[in-house]
Amino acid sequence: MDKKEESARKQLLLRLSPTLWNEINSWAEDEFRSINGQIEYLLSEAVKKRKNGSKT
Repeated sequence: MDKKEESARKQLLLRLSPTLWNEINSWAEDEFRSINGQIEYLLSEAVKKRKNGSKT
């Protein structure tokens, strides 16, 4: 895999309940992020916690 392929952002179709979407949307607005940016941030934080062995 070359560097261009490694750095390319991947697309993902994600289905959310309206309630969860509204909660994430509200949170994203509070932190001046897009919904996509907020979801990416939350996933990144979850991966960091998992790598560090934290379960909370």
